[in-house]
Amino acid sequence: MDIREELADINRFAKTELTAEQVYAFSVRLCDNEVDRDLERFDTAAMERLGELFLGKSGIFDHQWSAQGQTARLYRTEVVQEPAVTTAAGDAYCWLKGWAYLLRTEKNRELIAEIEGGIKKEVSVGVSMGRSVCSICGAEAGSCQHVKGQIYDGRMCFTELRDPVDAYEWSFVAVPAQRGAGILKRFGQERGDMAVLEKQAALGRRYLTELRREVVRLAMLADDGLDGHVFAKAADRLEEPELLELKRAYGAQAARRFPAAPQLRARPAEARGDETVFLV
Repeated sequence: MDIREELADINRFAKTELTAEQVYAFSVRLCDNEVDRDLERFDTAAMERLGELFLGKSGIFDHQWSAQGQTARLYRTEVVQEPAVTTAAGDAYCWLKGWAYLLRTEKNRELIAEIEGGIKKEVSVGVSMGRSVCSICGAEAGSCQHVKGQIYDGRMCFTELRDPVDAYEWSFVAVPAQRGAGILKRFGQERGDMAVLEKQAALGRRYLTELRREVVRLAMLADDGLDGHVFAKAADRLEEPELLELKRAYGAQAARRFPAAPQLRARPAEARGDETVFLV
């Protein structure tokens, strides 16, 4: 689809005609038919209907229904089929792709940068479903004896969401219920090796942060005269080898200053009325 067709779709939802210079467009994975973290899933038949219901719906933050939080709007949707991928339910995987736009304003400049930088990427949807049924017996969820997450005759029990009634909004969130939901690359690259590298980088950053905190803690125990604020700023500039050496050195000093107290203490002989030597 060329830029004129994209703008035509966008302008269906605008009061005044917008130009390419005024809008920022991106695509998003709204939801799919895979079993999610809550042990629920949309059935495959729901995808098409959800696509219709989501057209024109607002993107907000953390499902907070406030006009102040409205930031983007969906102008096109499409169900993407991936028959080579099988869901936990045993059928072909599919997902709902949406295209959204927001205005290139000063207010949105930081959000656009965060989307481009991969900071704002996970999304979650707010919908109303007509039915929710047990995947094992087909009864209304909660009305049978089957337990979500349990295996029955080789099949996992989950709740299947059917017959969409309404789609309220989609939100930027930190942790979506559906593992795959989120913003896609603007130029069509699928999440793959880059996602793995991003995860590894995040783990590395968390490890160094915790290591720096531990070094500062041990240093403060080892030396009462140390300025913790100044030392913490200095530790922020150090990498793993230096931090590990400081952890070793300050840990040894702190252990000498504050030796571990024995857990079991002997009672004085005169206070004992029996042959017990140690009490916990």
